[in-house]
Amino acid sequence: MVAIDRMVENMRYKSQLIARSNKFDSAISEMGLIGFAIGLFVALVLIVVPALFM
Repeated sequence: MVAIDRMVENMRYKSQLIARSNKFDSAISEMGLIGFAIGLFVALVLIVVPALFM
């Protein structure tokens, strides 16, 4: 019975890892466009503002 309990616990652990990884990947892909837009804006500010003061 101990071997079966260990196998069940191992499967439960692996399924939780897969679910967590899937949620993380989903969150990253969801925020991709917003993150790109924010990054582009910050990059433009960092380039344009110093160029104005030169």
